[in-house]
Amino acid sequence: MPKTKSKPHPEISQVMIREGRNNFPISWLNKQGYCEYSIYLENVKGIEVKATRNMVVGTQEHARLEMEFKKDAEPTTFEKMLDKSRTTELLSRELPVISHRYGIRGYIDEVWMTPDEFIIIDDKPGKKAFSSSINQVLGYCLAFQDMIREERRIVAALRERGTDNIFWAGYFDEKSKDDIITLISRVQDLLVGKKDFIPTNNPRKCRSCRLKLKCDKKARPGSL
Repeated sequence: MPKTKSKPHPEISQVMIREGRNNFPISWLNKQGYCEYSIYLENVKGIEVKATRNMVVGTQEHARLEMEFKKDAEPTTFEKMLDKSRTTELLSRELPVISHRYGIRGYIDEVWMTPDEFIIIDDKPGKKAFSSSINQVLGYCLAFQDMIREERRIVAALRERGTDNIFWAGYFDEKSKDDIITLISRVQDLLVGKKDFIPTNNPRKCRSCRLKLKCDKKARPGSL
């Protein structure tokens, strides 16, 4: 990531203040789509709970894939990789991206760079394209696009973790860009108190939430 002065937010965990504005993890776009009140509980109120099995397995799988990738990978800079991809296909894993303009940052699971396009891949458990998962990969696309500033098209893709199965893909077009910028703006408003964190009204989400025992706004059955 580009070097810039930054400091942790004094009250909200995982938020950094970079270039005078809040910068939050792109993975929060997934959390926001699932239940944005969970962000409030965990990162504003500071409630700590154990990681779920899916989270542990996901971390282990990422580490395994990264180790395998590094066996044959050639060390290089992002700029050199970007330049070389104009004439040949390249693959990168755990690529760091950041956008100071939109206040987001994260690590892309996998990026295919070709002379014609970039394919941004986010690995997920299962093979159902939830809107929250799509929001996350679109956030990666936005940050990546903001870093490269060129016209090659960008494809967003979701892949079943541990497989080659791409179960959702779509072009990062102007509508996708506008939609994700609107969502990011909402999260930024939440962080500065312009808007209230809204809990989900889906009791099924509440039942599977790792914060359910600490939540004071659980949805009731029949509230859908």
